[in-house]
Amino acid sequence: MDAHEDLITWATENGVKVNAIEPKRMPGRGIGLIATQPIKPNEIILDVPTACLRSIDTVRPSIIRHLPKSITIHGLLATDLALDGSSKYAAWNAVCPTPEDFNTIPLVWSRELQSFLPKAARALLLKQQAKFKRDWAMVSAAFPQQLDEARYRYAWLLVNTRTFYYVNAKLKRRIRDDHMCLQPVADLFNHGDEGCNVEFDHRGFSIKATQEYAEGDEVKICYGRHSGDLLLVEYGFVMEENRWDEVLLDDVLLPKLDVRQRDKLEEAGYLGNYVMDRETVCYRTQVAVRLLCCGFREWKRFVDGIDDGERSQPKVDMSILGLLEDLKQHSEKTISDITMLAIEDRQQRDMLVRRWEHIETLSDTNIARLRERT
Repeated sequence: MDAHEDLITWATENGVKVNAIEPKRMPGRGIGLIATQPIKPNEIILDVPTACLRSIDTVRPSIIRHLPKSITIHGLLATDLALDGSSKYAAWNAVCPTPEDFNTIPLVWSRELQSFLPKAARALLLKQQAKFKRDWAMVSAAFPQQLDEARYRYAWLLVNTRTFYYVNAKLKRRIRDDHMCLQPVADLFNHGDEGCNVEFDHRGFSIKATQEYAEGDEVKICYGRHSGDLLLVEYGFVMEENRWDEVLLDDVLLPKLDVRQRDKLEEAGYLGNYVMDRETVCYRTQVAVRLLCCGFREWKRFVDGIDDGERSQPKVDMSILGLLEDLKQHSEKTISDITMLAIEDRQQRDMLVRRWEHIETLSDTNIARLRERT
């Protein structure tokens, strides 16, 4: 048997119920789960009992005693994984991604390549770096001889990319970011815009199909309604089609605002965080752009809800069109600059180029829509 067959055997022996799915290697996307027979909506395809979860309840007491109470559950689970030398989870560990599989996650990139991330992705990365730094500081102080940073980072990324939202009696007292656990087999599901329904209670997790699947179809779950920037930073991949994708427009809009305009927007609570998705720009963008192309009184009436903005919309659309053309040019230049970098890992560079290509595509989609209206 190969490692994935061993996992299914081990999981089944430990109470996991697997129905009509099996692991299979997906070209260019690692391992996923496919239907072995037709699956109907509402059919349960996976049951994972609580006894099979790796959670705060399964972390060894010897680890908990050595770490501060303030450490995150993320940090705690990563420590448990990194220091686990037993054979208890050997079949599960054998199918986990390797350290090399995480090379597309920006946390392990060079600073030079990180600097070319879109602004929203850079902000997410900074938070992620700070979180890892805090966890590693606590863990390295508690286990200075047993762990090095690279080994701990690998375990930390395993937790970061493979946990499920989970709450039990101990976790209820903690913040939402600590509500997590690891579960076997279920962590092989790939992400889709839509996916199977994932539920849990005191007995464990149950994963149920929400649509029909034919034999051979890949069965997915949805990790969340995430933008391409979040998927890249947190999971190390981008999707060719992502209905939840969005792009931050701050880099092209904020430089066009003078000090007085920025002050007015800040007073009104509309400075920054301007977003565009596949269909339109956000209301915050509409507010900021109106300050560029309308008089202050007209802008204030719009902000206060007195004016619906219909009369000024053509001017606003033209201004937004200019911003999106600037974004498209910025994307093209960034892609060109990235391709010129001397990066050893071509996969990292290609992943970043793909993200900027998606941003360019979003720009093109909205540019075409606005040109039809103007």
